This record gives sequence, structure tokens and C-alpha cells, in this order.
Amino acid sequence: MIAAPEIPTDFTLLQESETHFSSDTDFEDIEGKNQKQGKGKTCKKGKKGPAEKGKSGNGGGKPGGPNRMNGHHQQNGVENMMLFEVVKMGKSAMQSVVDDWIESYKHDRDIALLDLINFFIQCSVCKGVVTAEMFRHMQNSEIIRKMTEEFDEDSGDYPLTMAGPQWKKFKSSFCEFIGVLVRQCQYSIIYDEYMMDTVISLLTGLSDSQVRAFRHTSTLAAMKLMTALVNVALNLSINMDNTQRQYEAERNKIIGKRANDRLELLLQKRKELQENQDEIENMMNAIFKGVFVHRYRDAIAEIRAICIEEIGIWMKMYSDAFLNDSYLKYVGWTMHDKQGEVRLKCLTALQGLYYNKELNSKLELFTSRFKDRIVSMTLDKEYDVAVQAIKLLTLVLQSSEEVLTAEDCENVYHLVYSAHRPVAVAAGEFLYKKLFSRRDPEDDGILKRRGRQSPNANLVKTLVFFFLESELHEHAAYLVDSMWDCATDLLKDWECMNSLLLEEPLNGEEPLTDRQESALIEIMLCTIRQAAECHPPVGRGTGKRVLTAKEKKTQLDDRTKITELFAVALPQLLAKYSVDAEKVTNLLQLPQYFDLEIYTTGRLEKHLDALLRQIRDIVEKHTDIDVLEACSKTYHALCNEEFTIFNRVDIARSQLIDELADKFNRLLEDFLQEGEEPDEDDAYQVLSTLKRITAFHNAHDLSRWDLFGCNYKLLKTGIENGDMPEQIVIHALQCTHYVILWQLAKITESSSTKEDLLRLKKQMRVFCQICQHYLTNVNTAVKEQAFTILCDVLMIFSHQIMTGGRDMLEPLVYTPDSSLQSELLSFILDHVFIDQDDDNNSADGQQDDEASKIEALHKRRNLLAAFCKLIVYTVVEMNTAADIFKQYMKYYNDYGDIIKETMSKTRQIDKIQCAKTLILSLQQLFNEMIQENGYNFDRSSPTFSGIKELARRFALTFGLDQLKTREAIAMLHKDGIEFAFKEPNPQGESHPPLNLAFLDILSEFSSKLLRQDKRTVYVYLEKFMTFQMSLRREDVWLPLMSYRNSLLAGGDDDTMSVISGISSRGSTVRNKKTKPATGKRKVPEAEESSSSDSMWLNREQTMHTPVMMQTPQLTSTIMREPKRLRPEESYMGVYPMQPEHHQAPLDYKQQEEAARQQQERAAMNYVKLRTNLQHAIRRGTSLMEDDEEPIVEDVMMSSEGRIEDLNEGMDFDTMDIDLPPSKNRRERMELKPDFFDPASIMDESVLGVSMF
Repeated sequence: MIAAPEIPTDFTLLQESETHFSSDTDFEDIEGKNQKQGKGKTCKKGKKGPAEKGKSGNGGGKPGGPNRMNGHHQQNGVENMMLFEVVKMGKSAMQSVVDDWIESYKHDRDIALLDLINFFIQCSVCKGVVTAEMFRHMQNSEIIRKMTEEFDEDSGDYPLTMAGPQWKKFKSSFCEFIGVLVRQCQYSIIYDEYMMDTVISLLTGLSDSQVRAFRHTSTLAAMKLMTALVNVALNLSINMDNTQRQYEAERNKIIGKRANDRLELLLQKRKELQENQDEIENMMNAIFKGVFVHRYRDAIAEIRAICIEEIGIWMKMYSDAFLNDSYLKYVGWTMHDKQGEVRLKCLTALQGLYYNKELNSKLELFTSRFKDRIVSMTLDKEYDVAVQAIKLLTLVLQSSEEVLTAEDCENVYHLVYSAHRPVAVAAGEFLYKKLFSRRDPEDDGILKRRGRQSPNANLVKTLVFFFLESELHEHAAYLVDSMWDCATDLLKDWECMNSLLLEEPLNGEEPLTDRQESALIEIMLCTIRQAAECHPPVGRGTGKRVLTAKEKKTQLDDRTKITELFAVALPQLLAKYSVDAEKVTNLLQLPQYFDLEIYTTGRLEKHLDALLRQIRDIVEKHTDIDVLEACSKTYHALCNEEFTIFNRVDIARSQLIDELADKFNRLLEDFLQEGEEPDEDDAYQVLSTLKRITAFHNAHDLSRWDLFGCNYKLLKTGIENGDMPEQIVIHALQCTHYVILWQLAKITESSSTKEDLLRLKKQMRVFCQICQHYLTNVNTAVKEQAFTILCDVLMIFSHQIMTGGRDMLEPLVYTPDSSLQSELLSFILDHVFIDQDDDNNSADGQQDDEASKIEALHKRRNLLAAFCKLIVYTVVEMNTAADIFKQYMKYYNDYGDIIKETMSKTRQIDKIQCAKTLILSLQQLFNEMIQENGYNFDRSSPTFSGIKELARRFALTFGLDQLKTREAIAMLHKDGIEFAFKEPNPQGESHPPLNLAFLDILSEFSSKLLRQDKRTVYVYLEKFMTFQMSLRREDVWLPLMSYRNSLLAGGDDDTMSVISGISSRGSTVRNKKTKPATGKRKVPEAEESSSSDSMWLNREQTMHTPVMMQTPQLTSTIMREPKRLRPEESYMGVYPMQPEHHQAPLDYKQQEEAARQQQERAAMNYVKLRTNLQHAIRRGTSLMEDDEEPIVEDVMMSSEGRIEDLNEGMDFDTMDIDLPPSKNRRERMELKPDFFDPASIMDESVLGVSMF
């Protein structure tokens, strides 16, 4: 071990007798245990005592020597500037700035050091300046205390935290200055035992300051200083090794050829290098023990991150000295930090170590101890941390595959399906390195083979196996996107994939199973889509980005390659898998990504004809909706008028539709014949043909085949007879819907006649009536289809149809009548707001599994969203939303987001009507409760409490801006009061109105009233009250009393103003120039009310009188002077008396007596409240925030118990930095033991605890 450097006598900051800092900051060896033999420091040359200080150069009488002004050397045109200003401007080269300082140091080192000290002080935005007098006569602790007193408290910002390019550049210049300073001084000045001792002592003291700016700036400076010293130590070690080798070579020569003078010279040089290395060890030891050990667990995350980042650099730069478990343990512990920024620095530091495979042997113990933590960090809540954790595991995997278990790898594998693309890409790279990057030696001979015999064939199979084993078969696009960057060649080997599907397996090769073939086709489709579209799948990106020229060229090349290959292969693939619906559906999507021009330029027309024949055969064979829609989309992609193949494809499509339409008309005529019972075969033929027509009508305009008439007959017959098969009705409704939409599109896009408008209007009205009839069908699927189509039609043909200058479409506007609106609402209430167990509509009649329940929930959400859209766009009356809003709490988990968004949109349309709708929903719930429990219900019952909670949630949706919602809230109270007094009690006025309990619910909205509006509402309430009501105190009258109190609680509430002022973030309590307020500040009523009401809102309406208020959250450390009430205000602003205008005459004596008693109670309660607040302020222990307003704060996280998991088992008796000995020098090994030997580290007797 080595001793800490001896600090100059006038910089005794760390001596126990002179400091108030904690003893763990002392890096002075009190007991002398670590003192080296023969390394006494007391008589070294160049060291000055306190009496000598300041006498060199010009004697210290002048602030600077020649060519200096204001303490800084004048050169390169920089004049009258301090060192801080020069570094801040960043215009001068840092080399010249440091050279200027070194020149001034050689002339007068005290003045130069004073300039450097002020540089660090000014970098913390401290207004104080260390003068020459202070520098000569004051201790470091006294200087720091003086600077702390003069610190600028106007703002908490300082250069290292300020935003903007200027301050970002300053930070880099600051770090560069320290590095260049050490580099330029490494051969002489840093060994004079004056400059470095002074700087290290100052930075150590500042790093222990409670002023965040001092602590942050000095820690960064100390860590960068340490990094520069590590670089110097590394160079010394290299020079010592070279000198040792030269010495050994010279000594091994025969005596005749040996040069004794050279031997002596090499011995002297080695001795000087050894002494310099010991000096550097002392300096690094002082910084590490005095700064790093304490600041790596600082309360501020930025400071902790600096320490971890720098220790990673030390371990990477000088691994022989620092890459051992004594230093790795700090990184391992800090991986549990609560701030993602610090955890991220840990991972990036470790990546630099694991990247170098030569260091793997030194990381084995650390890897075994902290591997589980690294694996768990792949699921970190901070995505950046998760990405770096996966990248670190990838490096660990490359260094040694045996380290990660199969379970560890599986934890990373599933992240390829993550919605966050950087995480997925990192996981994809890990997957590729683990499963796909290895190649058998025997594959080297077949590298040039293609297709099924190519080396990628086995890798493609491995990808298929992985996809199937992951059991996420609907997410192949996400798997492909995750591996797209690292496995492009593999994923673009479509020739190999095509061969695996079409060619017969080789001898001894196992063929792909049906399931594997389906997976391969799906993966192949996803790779083609990714190559053609050049953007990630839905949910993985923020949108389509602009492609670069290189990416555009790659995209065109890939599309050409895809077209040339699959234009020939696709008909073969369709022919082979024509009966498999899943495979055919995926294969039919390939033409969407073709370059259709190649069909002509490549003379591939015969392959196009083959493709059209295969599609026609598939349409005839299949009735599956997905297959038919895929065929329809393929025709749509090929029928592009820009290409010459259009006529060929259009003819084939028209022939197919002609046959389908003729067949449908013929079958329908037979099916609807009177007097005959249709059999199942006829129904199946009609249904299959109708499915094909509907699928094609979705993407193609089939208006010329006049499909409305035949579908109308079919639907009308179903209404009259009631025995139409449900699937026929569903597809007939859908097909008719397409007919109307295509006609509307034609009318909108081109000039149309009045006859066209009238015909469409008639068809649309008739179709709406049909859908309305089917809303009462016995079959749920039919009702859902009719409801969905009806909502779409009403939305499309609402008044919105005329927007964009389309006034000619006004005859088509259709507004639903009240009966239709009520039927739509009834459908929602009957089919959406139901319990999950009640929805037993599985296809097989069996119990729904989890997946089917989720699917059913999605369907119900779509139905609710369709109806809410009608409300938002005012297609139906807004008051119909009351039945939706009242379900907000009961079905919050399923539909809460939809209902809340509907509230927001309706409020934007009409605030008052929205408020009336909200109160109507509460009234409906109240009436339902009365019908169920009667008027004598228990107000503590769950039902009534649920209504109150719903009212509270409604109140929260109004936000904090009371001016915007003023009229709406007032109207809400008006309707609520009228409802409460609407039903008088049959037993007489001595009994409460039947709905009086509703006032208890209405009181939840009182906090949203402005102060003057509370008075207005109170006056309105008095119109419904009698004198006897105001005197009642029985339990049945409690709702009235509670509501009255809620209206009276905010009139002139001085207490609330006091609390609001104390808890306000707007006051700058740290500004010494600001005087505490001594009087009542004049503010507009709206502003004051808004402040108080927002506080009530934050407490979630749990209190109704100021007496019951809890102690507020306080952020100020300054005790405010209590506000004085004007005599005329007395305390009645807090507890107002009864108003003097009642409907019945009052007994004024009785009123006076009641007012006097109430005033006395209010005064006593007010005094108690103010006393409690003052005690709370005085005894508050956590009044200051960590990172923002206060400058003085607790430094150590451990003191607040915020990183118990880091400190558990820590041993802060840190070992000294001991640079490794010269590789060829055994003598040093014998003189000094290696205290960083892993065996010593693992010994509990050395560290006190088991580190790993």
C-alpha cells in the first residue's frame, strides 16, 4: 500500500482538528499504517511552508507578473479575461490556454494557482472570488465556507446543468482543459508536491460541500483529473518496462561488452520513474478515497453517473491496475441504482471491458456474481438501459458461450417481439449471434451453392423452428424486423426459401412438416414486405421516414429480385398449396409488392396468365373470407391502369364477376320461390356465392351488376319470414352496404344528376330501415352486424357529408329519429355493458378460453366506440350519452378510456350540455337506487358510495381551469338542486324531500365553483329551503348541511390562502432580497379562487371544512409571517354566518346568539389550525426537494435510506491504489505485497465482508 500525499500546511482541509466534515473524507493516514519505507515527504525539495508562501516571483505584492492582467496571461489576443472566461468562450485552442497558464505558474506559482482555484469556483457560478489574502492566510475549509456564503442563490442552475449548445460545449472544454493541463505538466510540475496537492485538496473539500454546484463541478473535475493521472501512470509503467528490458539486456552482456555507465544511467532512470510512479499513486489514492468513494453514492444521479463513467475508463485504460474486483464491485453495486442514467453508465462501462476478449479472465468472478442482475436489466423500465443490457449480454455471449444458461438466453429471446424497436433489434442481434452466426466447417465447401443446398438452408430451418417454438405465430413481422439489420443476407435469401417449399428434400434430409411450411411462407411474406416497404411493422415506428438515395436503390433492386423470382414461382406455389387456406392467403399477398412492369419487360405474360388461372381456381374452391379477400386484393393490385397488363387482368376479373353475378341471381330466384322450403344445399350455394361477391365488392366497383335489388329481396324476405340463415343475412347486409358506399363514391368524385342523388337517398333510407328491423333479430351476430353497419351509414350520411364544399350532397343528409336513437342505445346497454361471464357466444357453444374472451371484449369495445362516435359528431342527441357515462366506474377497466374520451370530446362541443348530461347520468343512477332500495336507503351503502365516487371522478374531468368551466359547473349545480327538491315529502315540510340525499352527491362538484359562484349557488339553494329546513340537525338532513358547508367553505377563506401560499412553487424562498409578506395581497377573485380550489381538488374532495384540513406539503424552509385579518373580516371568511335573507322571518336574537357562538368556535379553530401549521413548519424534516429548488441539500443517499440495496454489505474501508509492478522486476514484488491479489480480495479478513 501507499500513503496518501501530504497536504500543504496551509491547506489542511482534511485534518481532523480543522474541519467539520465527516471523518470518512479524510485520506490522511492517521496511524501511519500505509507509510512506505524510505518515502518520507517532509524534506522534499520545492515544498514551501506557510511563511514562505507568496514570496516567490514578484513577492506576491502584485496580482500578476509581466504580460498578465486580472490574473491571466495575455496572449493570442485574449486580454482582461479570467481563466473561466477563456474556457467558456472556447475560441482559443486548449493547448495554448494551458501553455499560458504553465508559463504564469513558472513565473509565480501562487498567483497561477489562485487563478486556477478561482476557475473552479467560477465554474460553479459562485459570485465569490478567492483573493490573494485569503489564499495566504485561510484554510481550505474556511475558504469554502466563505464561498458558500457568497454563493448566488437567485437560481439553482450552473454551467454543468444549463441547457443550450454553449454550455454543452463548455462542459467538454472544461474536461478537456483538465486533461490537457495534466498532460502538459506530467514531466515536471505535477511532481513539485505543490500544484497537485493544492488542487486535489481543494477539489476534495468542494466535493464534500452541501452546495450542489460545488459538489457536482468539483467531482467532475476530480474524476477527469484522476483519468488524466491514470494515463500518466500508464505511460510511466510502459517506460519502466522498457527501461527494465534495456537494463536486463545490458546486464546480460559479457563483461567486456558491458557498459557500466549505461547501467548506472538506466538504474538512475528506473529509480526516477519509480519515484514518479509512487507520486502518481499517492495522488490517485487521494482522489479515489477522498472523492470517488463518497460521491459514487451521492444523492444526485448526475454525480453518481460521472463516477461510474470514469471508473469504467480507468479499468479499460489501465486494466493491470484497476481491472480487479476491488473496483468492479462499485460498478456491480451501482447497477441497482434507482436512476436509469446511472444504470446506463454501468452497462456502457462494462461493455468497454467485455469487448476486449483479453480481459475476460479478469471478469470471470464479476460475471458469475452479477450475471443475474444484468439479465434482469433486459426488462428495465428505461428502454435505453434495457438495450444496453442486451448488448452487454451479447458481448458476454461472444466472450464465452458457457456463461449464459439456456434460461438466461430465453429471457432475451422473447424480447425480439418487443414493441420498442431498439430493444427488439438488440435482442435480434443476440439471437443471431447465439443461433445463426456459427457455421459448420463442412459448410465452407458449399458456400457457392444456391437454393436448397445453400448454407442458408439450415439457418432458415432454424429460424422456422424458433418461430414455432416461441408460440407467437401472429408476430412473424416483428421477428423479421428485429433481425433485419443483423441478418439481412439470410432474410433476403428468397431463392433458398422458395426451394425449400417447391423442391423435394435431399437424400437423408427430413422434409418440412405442414406446420413448418406454413411458418416458412409467413416468414417469407414478412421479409418481402419489409424489403419492399422499407419501414417496420405497425407499432414499431413513429411513421414512414424519408429514404436515402442508397436505401431507395436497394428497395428497387429488392423489388426487381422479388418480381423476377416469384412471378415464375408463385403460380407453382399456389398450385401446390391451393387447398390450404392459410398458405394460400399469405401467398396471394405477394403480388402487392411486385414491380408489374417486369411482366412486360421480362416477357413473363405466360406466367401472369398462369397466376390468373390459379387465382380463379382458388376463388372457386374456397369460401373462407380471408382467402376470398386476398384474391380480391390481388386482382386490385394487378388491375393498375398504369401498366400494360391492365387489359389482360381486367378481362379476367370481369369474366369472373359475370359468372358470379349470374350464378347468384339464378340461385336466389330458386331460393326465394314461394311455397317451397329451401334446403341446406341451396342455402349453402347462395351463401358461398354471396361471400365471393361481397369479398370482391369490398375492393372493386360492381355497380354495373346492380346488386342492390337482389340483396334487398333477400333481406326483405328474411324480415317477413324470419327464418333466413344468419350468415346469409350478415353477408347480404355487408354487400348492400358496399353497394351504397360505391354509389356515394361515384357521385362524390364525378358530376351526378339529381336522379342519381334521389336514387341513392331512397336506397340509403330503405337500407337503414332494414338494419333497424334487424336490430331486434333473435340472432346476436345479425344484430351486431346491423348495428355496426347502421352506425357507419349514419356517420357517413350525417351533416359531415357536406364539409369540404360538397353542398350538393345536402339531400343525402340523414338524421336518425328518436326511436332509432333509443334502439341503438338499447342495443349498447344490452350487448356491451354486460359481465364477461354472460357473453357465451362461442362458436362451438363451449366455455370461452382466455383468447376468445379477449376477442369478445375487443368486439364490444368496437361496438361502443361506434356509438360514441355518433355522440361526438352530434349525430344523436348528447343526452343519450348519460346512459354511457353512468357506466364509467363499473366498467372502467374495459371501457374507461373510450368513455373518458367521449366526455372530453362532448365537452369541447358544448360545455353546458355536457355538464347537464353528466348530472343526468348521476340522477339516473340515483333513481335506480331508489327503485331498488326505496327512499330509506343507507347512505353508507356501497351503491350510494359508488355514485358519490362516480361524481368525484366526473368532477376531476373538469380540470383546474375554473374559468373555462364556470358556466357549465353552475348549470350542473342548478340542475342538481332542482332534482333534489323536485319530489316533496308526502309527510309534510318537517320531513326532507325525497331526493334530498342527492345533495350529498352534488357536493362533490362544489370545489369546481368559483368563490363568487358559490355565493350565487347558495342563494339559489335558499330559494328551495324553508326556515325550518335551515334549523334541522337530524341525520336525514345531513346532505343539506354538507352541501351548504361545501358552498360556504371558500368565500373569504384566509386559511386556504395561507396554505396555498406556503405550498406554492412560484415563490423563490431562497432569495434573500425577498421580504416575507406582511399583509393580505390584492389578487383578482378568479385567481385566488383558482388557487384555493385547485388545492381542494388535489385533496380529492375528502374534506368540507378548513378545520379538517391536513397539514399541507411544504416546500419552503422560510417561516412566513401570518397574514393579519382586517377587523371587518374577523374569522367569518372561514366560517360564514347564515345569510340574512330567508324566505321566512327570523328570530334575530336567536340568530345573533348563534352567530356569536359560531364566531367563537371559528376563532378557536382558526388559531388551532395556524398553530398546527407553524409547528409543522418548524418540525418538518423533509422540507426540501432533491434536485431542483434548494441548493443546500443532503449529500449522501444513504442518509435518507434511498440506496439500501447498494449499501448492503459494503465495506468503505477502501484499499489504496497500487499500480502494478514492472513485469520484469521481481525485486518490487518482494519488497511490497500485492494487496489486490484476488485471493486477498476474497478473504473476508481483508475486506471485512464477502464482496462477491
